[in-house]
Amino acid sequence: MNQKAFHYPWFKKEDTDAFFALFQNNLANFVIITITMLSMGFPTSIVFGQVIPGAAVAVLAGNLYYAYTANRLAKREQRLDVTALSYGISTPVMFIFLFGVLLPAITLTDDPQLAWKIGVSAAFISGLIEVIVSLIGRWIQRNLPRAAMLGAISGVALSFIAGEMLFMTMEIPVAGLLALAIIIVGVIGKVTMPFKIPASLFAIIIGTALAYTLGHASLDQITEGLAYVGFYPFLPTTAVFEGMTYLFGTMIALLAAVLPITIYNAVETMNNVEAMDAAGDKYDVRECQAVDGVGTMIGTLFGGLFPTTVYLATIGAKHMGAGRGYSILNAIVYTLTALFGLIAAISSIIPVAVIAPILVYVGVSMVATAFESNATKYYPAVVVAMLPYFSNYIMTRFNGDAGEVVADISAGIVPLGEGAMFTALIFGAITVFIIDGEFKKATVFSGIGAVFSFFGFMHAPELSFNASPEFALGYLMMGVFFFYQALKDVKIDRNQHLDQ
Repeated sequence: MNQKAFHYPWFKKEDTDAFFALFQNNLANFVIITITMLSMGFPTSIVFGQVIPGAAVAVLAGNLYYAYTANRLAKREQRLDVTALSYGISTPVMFIFLFGVLLPAITLTDDPQLAWKIGVSAAFISGLIEVIVSLIGRWIQRNLPRAAMLGAISGVALSFIAGEMLFMTMEIPVAGLLALAIIIVGVIGKVTMPFKIPASLFAIIIGTALAYTLGHASLDQITEGLAYVGFYPFLPTTAVFEGMTYLFGTMIALLAAVLPITIYNAVETMNNVEAMDAAGDKYDVRECQAVDGVGTMIGTLFGGLFPTTVYLATIGAKHMGAGRGYSILNAIVYTLTALFGLIAAISSIIPVAVIAPILVYVGVSMVATAFESNATKYYPAVVVAMLPYFSNYIMTRFNGDAGEVVADISAGIVPLGEGAMFTALIFGAITVFIIDGEFKKATVFSGIGAVFSFFGFMHAPELSFNASPEFALGYLMMGVFFFYQALKDVKIDRNQHLDQ
């Protein structure tokens, strides 16, 4: 294709479906942030005047940059089927910041304004750490098997995205199931909807209409949402610097939660970029980690306090045939919704059960990609890497209110769920190396598991010295066994050589 004649479109019809999938993901996070912070005692002036606009600034910057990188890749490879990376607030990290940073901060200070400043500072530090981690992003990508990385994020996709969204779909069975049917027929079956309306938009329209008709949604919800509509300009703030005094003083213990979850976020970005590489679009993992970190820091300068990441939803967008338009549209829509306080209104008008089926598809497509992009012999590694997030889901969703029930099921659920991303990567990598007969590499990863357990990156509730000694010893024993296998193989090879 002639370089001058090549044109990568700004927008195409496939971008519409991908936009709604990405929009729902970000919208869900914004709604959770809103509800949770208001319930903690943060005033609307902070939530709608600072936090949501700040988060929108980060979303705007990141989405526009990833639209730019998609255009750059398309021109370099002369391809029209390049999909921009999805970008937004990292859901697991968001929960850690809500309950591991903000909640302790407001509990200890009893001052919402000060707690918000501490949270903003913590998010800035998180972004800075991710930029630093980006310097070794390529090395990590080269040395972690694809089956381990894709299996780890498939565990997230199956439990927190496809699974949880399917639960929500069932909350309004008639509307939810019909919306799910439309997504399956229109997106997976690629059947054109009436009037050529994009399948995801058609599902939302029909599902929402049914929900209101059957009485599962009421006009009161719209009234409540519209009460928050106003004008919330993006204003820079010095909260980052004001909060540093406390974060590196009396509140320094909060950094123990920031460090491991930031490393997790960097790994999540790496895994999702790897998934896109498997799907045909090769982006620079180091650049993406740096962009995520910088985007987080930019957001904090406007009052945002949640780290950002490349989304799992990218694979769903790739399967939908999206380009860069969905990313640009997402940036524009979130800018407008944050500016005019429309987040609450939108979340009140459209039932979650109607939007959830879109993310069911996104989660399912991510799991399918993990298998499609790996040789059959690595399927066990993919499955093994998925398992820790089964525990993580049970732990995060039920351990607080039903801790005794979780403990009665198994005492191993909580420790397996703690640091699940690291555990998944180590389990998956070890399985790949065993399949390939590389016992020395399996020994190395067992050693990494021991170190991570010892310092609390996994199998422990927080970072500390000798955090999880039994697990550390367990990984060491695994390593000894694998090293024995490696030595045995060497002896066998030598004997074979003598026999020749």
